[in-house]
Amino acid sequence: MPGEPVALSERVRRVLAPNPGRMTGAGTNSYLISTPGGGDALIVDPGPNVPSHVEALVRALDGNRVIAIALTHSHQDHSPAALPLAERLKVPRIGRRARYPQFQDPTFQVEQVAEEGARITGAGWTLRAVLTPGHASNHVCWYLEEERLLLTGDHILGGVSPVILPPDGDMSEYLDSLSRLLALDLDGLLPGHGPRINEPQAAIRALIAHRLGREAKVAAALEAGRGKTLEELLPEVYADVDPALFAWARYSLEAHLIKLERDGRARRDDGRWRPLDRAGR
Repeated sequence: MPGEPVALSERVRRVLAPNPGRMTGAGTNSYLISTPGGGDALIVDPGPNVPSHVEALVRALDGNRVIAIALTHSHQDHSPAALPLAERLKVPRIGRRARYPQFQDPTFQVEQVAEEGARITGAGWTLRAVLTPGHASNHVCWYLEEERLLLTGDHILGGVSPVILPPDGDMSEYLDSLSRLLALDLDGLLPGHGPRINEPQAAIRALIAHRLGREAKVAAALEAGRGKTLEELLPEVYADVDPALFAWARYSLEAHLIKLERDGRARRDDGRWRPLDRAGR
């Protein structure tokens, strides 16, 4: 239920935001990191600026002293509540700025920039930044070292593949970021939407395979024509997707095409996409 803290491990509780929808599932997962019996606490992805959700997060602290708010990225279902919470709790926001303004939270600010490997440490817990651009240029996953749990934001979701939103989202970066996560010692994934994922390596490999499979469909659709627009490619490449979601699938399709163009496998002329052979012709 939205607003009710749920213990997911010894150090992690989830508070679901009241923003269900086609793209958010049951709602945004906000996470509280702390140790039993009180002490230092951290909020990860406070979610939308909904007063009832902000109050639920404050209540869920249960007397723990918040030392910071960590953000995975600045999309509007993940970060807007950071502003009122930071002002109320007098704590810094830690994250990264996006390269492009589209789809971003206009109130997003950070007092501390999350760099690769940077640690936030409280009494009994350590959270380490793992930079994962792709879904958004400023995306960061947060690794709870003591429990080998990765808070994945929208980089990896429960049961669905995240949308890649050009120009800020980048399919090449997304696949590279996924591959790098395979080197982590993981016991579980805590996504920004959906339930805990208990087989992390399998989930990451499946997501890579899904994206490469979709890329192969895009390449095959290009080969089958003399040049196609995004609108012509959509129903062919995403025949397995509800047409009601085509407006969002279009972004990921464009991201795949941009990657193929960068890889020397496609080009665009006057809004139409064409394949290139190995000689780049």
